Amino acid sequence: MKIKKIRFIEPGARPYKRTILNHFVYDRYIRTPSVGLNLLTTIVKGEYPDTLMYSESISKIPKADVMDADVIFIGIFTFQANRGYQLARYLKAHTHAVVVMGGLHASLYYQEAIRYSDYVLLGEGDESILELLSALKEDRPVDFPGVAYRKEGKLVMTGERKPPENIDGIPDRSLVYQYKNRVHYNTIWPQVHASRGCPHNCDYCALVRHFGRRVRTRSVEDVLEDIRQSIAFFQSGHFPRLLKGVWITDDNFFADREWAMAVLQGIIDRDIHSSFTVQARYEVGFDDEMLDLLKQAGFFQLALGIEFIDDEDFQQYHKKSQVEEIQRAVRNIQRHGISVRGLFILGADNNRPGIGDQLADFVIKNEIKGVLIQSMYFVPGTPVYQQYQNRLLHKNWSKYNGQVVHYPKNISPYELQLEHIRASRRIYSLRRLARSLVFDDWMHKLLFFGELCWHRSICMDLKAELPYLKERSKEWGGEASRAACCCHGGAGNRNGKKKGVKNENRGI
Repeated sequence: MKIKKIRFIEPGARPYKRTILNHFVYDRYIRTPSVGLNLLTTIVKGEYPDTLMYSESISKIPKADVMDADVIFIGIFTFQANRGYQLARYLKAHTHAVVVMGGLHASLYYQEAIRYSDYVLLGEGDESILELLSALKEDRPVDFPGVAYRKEGKLVMTGERKPPENIDGIPDRSLVYQYKNRVHYNTIWPQVHASRGCPHNCDYCALVRHFGRRVRTRSVEDVLEDIRQSIAFFQSGHFPRLLKGVWITDDNFFADREWAMAVLQGIIDRDIHSSFTVQARYEVGFDDEMLDLLKQAGFFQLALGIEFIDDEDFQQYHKKSQVEEIQRAVRNIQRHGISVRGLFILGADNNRPGIGDQLADFVIKNEIKGVLIQSMYFVPGTPVYQQYQNRLLHKNWSKYNGQVVHYPKNISPYELQLEHIRASRRIYSLRRLARSLVFDDWMHKLLFFGELCWHRSICMDLKAELPYLKERSKEWGGEASRAACCCHGGAGNRNGKKKGVKNENRGI
């Protein structure tokens, strides 16, 4: 087949819609286009000049530019899967394009994704994506590892592909941030992804299943140049910014200590001036040398994956942490002049009524500046998904975004959702906002206000789901009753009906 025009699409959590609320709440639809998909777009652009990426997190998909593409790649995470399938179905019906799906959800659940596409690219596509395009272009069999497709009605999976060793490469941000193509929103942070993989094995973590447990790092020089380019791009004038910072999006940036310290020292030596934030495990809080370097390099915040506030929960899900150690680590990080943002999970089997207040007390007592709270996350292919299959309320993937989607053991789904709302309201109260405005520096004032707006917005979604959860909670009880009602009706039918894609002149 002839391949001249290629388009990459990152679906939103739902069809794009502009409202006053969208403008007011900075992260209403997760305005952070995928760095991974942007990198794949850049790789393909080197061989096929007419290549662009569209992300519904920042813009509509311009229909006129997509409909005549020869190959269309759609990358999905679990909460985007419904919208991704909606787009794929429409594009297969109305274009001549070969539709390829990839991303974490499609890779881990290719048996589902292949129903909506011609091919599914499995795992990391840095190397396999050009092989697939070459095979299509030359009408050769797709017989190399890392692809799933259907042949004569039967599912073919060509085998697992080894993760790429060389992961250097700087995404061309102009391929997704196209000012002429009606980009309505700028991402809150420029993003740089510097390493892949994590040596730990938490049951609920999908990323270790996707990237593996062996940590692979980009070269220090490549990372530093990526950071420099990201800062320059977003200070170019097209995208005015309130927060001039950079988000290092690695899930475990400090897993390779020597490499992490080299990156930090490089930022210092090259006088790269920015405010940085990065995710981390709590153990970095005991590394004074690392914390000193972080402060010198301009890191104002660490986002700690704390997840739970009970040691029994850590043990159940095979996360090597202890609450007392986490608290000591938080205090030491703060002593170095770096704030802590906490990432928390509700819905563990040990949770009971009152967990929302307990979480809020923990955050306030330990002076944690900001939080992300989600109910237990279930991604196909993870151990926790397998363990809870008979206790899931539904499989409407659009609801797998931090809402309650399962039957906990010691609290009903309805009560758990209320606990989430309670924790959010207490942590982001107007009294705490006033305190932030008086005592915090300008960066944390702005962040707290923005996160308060975001949490209020999220609570609206949580409250909207309460009537459904209340009804389903009537079935909550023994293990047998939970299993009996697994995935029947409910949100899967009420909110998960297949809908056609809106046909607009300017967008899909």
